[in-house]
Amino acid sequence: MSVRQKTPDLNCPARPPAGARGIDQILEQARTRLHRMDPETAHLAHRGGAVLVDIRPAAQRAAHGTIPGALVVERNVLEWRFDPRSGARLPVADRYDLPVVVFCQEGYTSSLAAASLQDLGLHLATDIAGGFAAWRIAGLPAFGPTDIYAHLTVAPAATAAGVNT
Repeated sequence: MSVRQKTPDLNCPARPPAGARGIDQILEQARTRLHRMDPETAHLAHRGGAVLVDIRPAAQRAAHGTIPGALVVERNVLEWRFDPRSGARLPVADRYDLPVVVFCQEGYTSSLAAASLQDLGLHLATDIAGGFAAWRIAGLPAFGPTDIYAHLTVAPAATAAGVNT
């Protein structure tokens, strides 16, 4: 007689696999390693030479605005662009003591991203608490938002009617 082991139902949210962590726990653990900055401190750090990195997708940047001087490196390629060992790294990412301040829209994804940069050895990597939204609320320099459909607008009525302006 054989004994069949019951395979855990991985689709049941009440029973995660052994060793699995929820996103709240992962985020909390990531943040324990960071010296997160408020927007004003991040602004001063950037003015003092820290690399300010916007990891938001293009649609979020267009919809909400951007920070002057921030380097845009979308989240899906961040580690490759900042690992000093990577052949795909940015020229600025040539050392492990590079001060990097990452931001996203609200400060969640950026915490995970900054912790990932620390895993690569960039021990000064951190993020902005509250993200770009907090930066805006603090009244710090920002551009936009831009109209992401501006290139699709039709000509003004006078020009379309053949009237020269």
